[in-house]
Amino acid sequence: MNQHESNVTTLPPVIEIRDLHKSYGALEVLKGVSLSAERGQVVSLIGSSGSGKSTLLRCCNLLEDSQAGEVLFEGEAVKWRGHGLHRHPADRAQVVRFRTNLAMVFQQFNLWSHLSVLQNVMEAPLTVLHEPREVVEPRARALLEKVGIGEKADNWPAQLSGGQQQRAAIARALCMQPKALLFDEPTSALDPELQAEVVKVIKDLAGEHRTMILVTHDMRLATDVSNHVIFLHQGRIEEEGAPNDLFGAPRSDRLKQFLSATMDA
Repeated sequence: MNQHESNVTTLPPVIEIRDLHKSYGALEVLKGVSLSAERGQVVSLIGSSGSGKSTLLRCCNLLEDSQAGEVLFEGEAVKWRGHGLHRHPADRAQVVRFRTNLAMVFQQFNLWSHLSVLQNVMEAPLTVLHEPREVVEPRARALLEKVGIGEKADNWPAQLSGGQQQRAAIARALCMQPKALLFDEPTSALDPELQAEVVKVIKDLAGEHRTMILVTHDMRLATDVSNHVIFLHQGRIEEEGAPNDLFGAPRSDRLKQFLSATMDA
């Protein structure tokens, strides 16, 4: 191991979840889940609908409150007030800082329809980070080129295909220069041809060793980009490990059933 590798391994994970519990009233969605994403690592969350994947992702950047367990960013734990269903983050500035560094890409793009594509990408760095426009605009234009839609900078979101809108959403997330990217089913709202456009961008980002947590139903994508795969079933981690192990030699009957159904679909 060289000196650079040694330094990297001593750093805390970018994101760490410890024994997380999440309920909606009497419905317990997450039942003691733990995960971590090291620097440059891609972690994929797979499982049936309702298994808790998207809820877990939203808990990572505090879009959802959890009732027990810890959420840490670069070793710093979220400060909480209250208990159980009344537990909420105690430090608003800490929440903003965490979210700024954990950029979310949603299934439905969530672009602002009244702003151009370029304005969508620039908005958060300008208003949240208070960066000067002369710094943000060249970065935003370069990121639109990076995801293959540089010529669409002045278009409205409605003038873009779904795949182009999702690529704009990825550029928007990248423009915040986050420490990690969180993807919530980024291709599931797209038809197969448009999915391929977005998958290429995600693969390119993985190739740059960006830290990512990816919720996906696309087993091929999870296989191609992940360092670690977590299979959630009914709010618990049923099985986890390297993609070759999970997909090539699943141990649990439930994972075998899931893969049989998804691979044959």
